Order: sequence, then C-alpha cells, then structure tokens
Amino acid sequence: MDATSAKLQVAGFYDKPSGSIQYVVADPQTRRCAIIDPVLDFDEKSGATATKNADALLDFIRENGLEVEWILDTHPHADHFSAAHYLSTKTGAPTAIGEKVVGVQKLWKAIYNWPDFPADGSQWNRLFADGETFSVGGIPAKVLFSPGHTLASITYVIGDAAFIHDTLFMPDSGTARADFPGGSAAQLWRSIQDILALPEETRLFVGHDYQTGGREPLWESTVAEQKSKNTHAVACRTEADFVALREARDRTLPMPRLILHALQVNMNGGRLPEPESNGRRYLKFPLDCL
Repeated sequence: MDATSAKLQVAGFYDKPSGSIQYVVADPQTRRCAIIDPVLDFDEKSGATATKNADALLDFIRENGLEVEWILDTHPHADHFSAAHYLSTKTGAPTAIGEKVVGVQKLWKAIYNWPDFPADGSQWNRLFADGETFSVGGIPAKVLFSPGHTLASITYVIGDAAFIHDTLFMPDSGTARADFPGGSAAQLWRSIQDILALPEETRLFVGHDYQTGGREPLWESTVAEQKSKNTHAVACRTEADFVALREARDRTLPMPRLILHALQVNMNGGRLPEPESNGRRYLKFPLDCL
C-alpha cells in the first residue's frame, strides 16, 4: 500500500482544560493503531493526577477491536502531562518521539538543576530522525522535523494524514507560539512551509484548539484550506513578515500555566517523579527562570 492510497482512520479526543487534541489513528485493514499526544490529567490547584483521558482512549481502542502498535509524542508539551508512559505500561506498546528531544532535555535539565537526569532520550523506546519511516499497520508513515515551537518538534505523516502538533492551528487561529526556551519563529516559518508543501488534499490534524470566537472545538483541515484561509499564512508572504508578526504576538502572551509543572514530567517520557520516603511524589518548581 502506498501513502497516497492509504486512508487512515482518525479519532480525535478533546481535552478542554488544556485545549489539546489526542488521537487514535488506525489502519482499517489490519486494525492496528497508534496513539498520538495522549494527556495525563493533572489539577495544579490540588496536585491531583488521574488517567481519565488516557482510559477513554483505551476504552475506544477496546470497543473498536484495535491493537496498539505505537504511542507517539510530537514534542515535550508545555501545557499538559503526557500519558505516554502510563499507556505503554497498559498496552505494552513502544513509545517514540523525535531524536532532538535530547536538546530539550539538556536545556531543561539545567533549568531544573537536575544533575543526575539522563538527557539521552532513553526514556522512549525509539527516537525518530528527520525523514525516518515506519508504519501503522500496513499504512506507511514518515517523520518530518518541524522545529520552531520547540527545538524537538516533529510531524507524523501517516497515509493521507499529517499530525502537525503546534505549528499551524485551525485556519481561524493562525499559528503556534515560538517563544519557549529553544523556540524560534524563523524555524517555525520554515516548518510550516514544509507542511504546506505536502499534497493539497492531505488531511492536517492540529495539536490544540482554543475555540476561536466560542465555536465548538475543531481539529481537522487540509493543506489547501490552510494555504487559502490560515490567518497568519495569508497575512505573511515572507519569513520576515511572519517572524515580525509571531514575535509581536508572543510578547503579549503569558507563559502556559503548567509549563514548569509539565516539562519535568514530559522530558522524562511522561513519568511522574519517584515517591519520596513518605510515599508522596513531589514536583520541582524553579523560580524566576522564564
């Protein structure tokens, strides 16, 4: 089966607290599937963690007779905890992320003053290089290195669909921010151009939706729709235009409320801190670092 004829089945699951979309993507012929960017529930006010989001994915997978082949992260997220490790323990499926995650680990290892942290990507079963190929069932998949939002972000092109995480949002929402440590508006522009060079009928699935104008959450568009309607793509015809627009916009945005909570978990493959002598887990919270 070639990529152009491979029709991937895609189910999106919206997490309203973070505006994140999690995906279960399946080959309808083999019933094998991958989970992309799963969310582990966390309430920062109480410190409570839960697996409601992740268990809903498992319920869907079981009800539809699917077998999990991959658990995929597009990048270490700054607004929610990853449920990749939890889902791997439940399914036995391998976890994967882009190989540049090592750069994110080294950067945040210093911020957290975590000298013993292994910044080598060993928290995942596989680190994907740019252009590397794999499959979901019988459907071919390819990795595109898509930095800008983070220095490690990747896009998964699986059959006729691409999972573009925090690069482009839905056309009425523009593009993702690029002001996190290791981010770059210029790199984000180039990553967006690579995505928009895919065939125009390619289905694009975003990593977040913030319900512009109070509408219902949306997460699917096409390359053609993004080219003609994305508020930033239409307004910016050059890299310089985009960098000026994106950097001006980013200067007005507060940091995500969970960035300091989430990165220490997500750069560790979604693992919560180990319990201390009293049986409780503790997050480390650096002050005055951003």
